[in-house]
Amino acid sequence: MKKIVTTLLAGLVICSCAPSTPQTRIERNPDKFAALGKKEKGLVQQGLITRGMTPDGVMFAWGLPAQRFEGSRDSKMMERWDYTATRPVYSTNFFGSYGYGYGGRRPYGHRSYSGLGFGMGPEVAYVPYHVASVWFINHRVDSWERAR
Repeated sequence: MKKIVTTLLAGLVICSCAPSTPQTRIERNPDKFAALGKKEKGLVQQGLITRGMTPDGVMFAWGLPAQRFEGSRDSKMMERWDYTATRPVYSTNFFGSYGYGYGGRRPYGHRSYSGLGFGMGPEVAYVPYHVASVWFINHRVDSWERAR
């Protein structure tokens, strides 16, 4: 039983590492994609968004957001989708964690793994950062911004 659960978990981890592209999102939800307009379908296939686009179109083009915020502006329903990515931060800590297994805390609450020795090797923490936001008013894209 343990081997089955371990194998399933390993498979899940490997599958979750696969990149999500507009094409893979379209293949997973063909009915929702078919409901989009012709212009919106063309933009989605290129990974682009534009003003007036539906939330489904944005989801196909850019994927699901890391966070969603709701509110109102001028008595209209407003929603903001924020997208994030991670970047590696490398460090070396001679006196940090040592021995086998997990060591001390690193920036942003992550634990590091030092392996054998006294933590003399490089350590990596993946830090999230903001890459894009999309603002919807009445369920249509009003504006968007993306980091370069």
